[in-house]
Amino acid sequence: MKRTVLVVALTLLGCEAPGVFPGGDKRQNTQSGRIEGQVIVSTATRGRIVLFLYDAARPPPPSGTGRPLTFTVVSRESVFGAALENDTGPFTAPFAFSLVAPGRYLIRGFVDSNDDFIPWYGVTADATQGDVGGGAIDPVTRATRVVEVGTDEAGQPIPALDVPVSFSDAAKVPLDRPIFSVIGGMDSVTLTGNQPKVIELQATVINEGVMNQPTPAFMVRFLDDNLDGVPDDANADGVPEVWPRVVVRKLPLEKSPLLDENDLDKNGIVDAEGEDYEHANAEKDGKPDVVVLAAGFDVTEYAASLVDAMGRVKATPTIVPKLRLVLQPRAFDVSAPTSPQLLRGVPVGRYAITVIQLTGQTWRVPNELGLDVPGLPLIASQSFVVQVQ
Repeated sequence: MKRTVLVVALTLLGCEAPGVFPGGDKRQNTQSGRIEGQVIVSTATRGRIVLFLYDAARPPPPSGTGRPLTFTVVSRESVFGAALENDTGPFTAPFAFSLVAPGRYLIRGFVDSNDDFIPWYGVTADATQGDVGGGAIDPVTRATRVVEVGTDEAGQPIPALDVPVSFSDAAKVPLDRPIFSVIGGMDSVTLTGNQPKVIELQATVINEGVMNQPTPAFMVRFLDDNLDGVPDDANADGVPEVWPRVVVRKLPLEKSPLLDENDLDKNGIVDAEGEDYEHANAEKDGKPDVVVLAAGFDVTEYAASLVDAMGRVKATPTIVPKLRLVLQPRAFDVSAPTSPQLLRGVPVGRYAITVIQLTGQTWRVPNELGLDVPGLPLIASQSFVVQVQ
């Protein structure tokens, strides 16, 4: 009885509960913000909206190789409601990313027209044919918008609000992901000595279980970023640069082939500790390396179709079913992507091949389909690795 009277008395006096503050444990003493806004969708395509959040310093393909920090999904019903079949909108619905640390971010996403996005596997976590791409862009310049979660004078996060993320048929995905297998039925290829190795990648249909991608292909185009009509050759090696791009990255020696060496937590950030190899100056830099092989596509057989009658680079890509991949006996540390460092030798071990389409779609081998993962079909060709001895 006395306790009840005391509680009532405190309430009547207007007393407030004591404040709660984080303690000395850094794991608890964190402050998070949020990003909120509206998706704006202008298309007759229907589906849920999948949104990805990226660190602005590590953009996603095709401009970079960054991985999403998190994702969120906006339901089809929230966006389209009872809209008529051919109505192109625009349709709007709210979205939010919570627990976002202060920083600078990019937002990308797609309308999942096939309802086939499964985030738990790399082979099912990307856009496929018929999906409609989109992202946060500046409404005036149409350039990619960097979304910033700042902090106030007290160090509290300032949320980013009213962020628009636009989707339209201009970014409709024309093909499935660049799924490939290596021609010849090999489970690996070995790179030894000083001679390059050439393998052929074949676009490979996978239509089994949760995998329904019947239209994979390679979209080939010369790079012409300065728009002078001449294929770019940024590294001055005499070989024109092309789409798709390829990354042949080292895997850890004894861990899962789904992991990259020195990124064992799969967050796209180089681990604080890891393998450090000798650079061309015979010294180590004291930091974990991101090791990639020198590699590129030889598109000689398609070169004539990549330019117009005047010999200028075509803006539209040429769709092809296979590509020759040239693996060079050289390796680089690309932990600083803008200044790759040549290594003294090619580190021994296994390497994975990732193809990056100009649409931003990717495919990596080895992947889960080659490892007998529950819920996925088992496809032997998807366990292929490059071996260096």
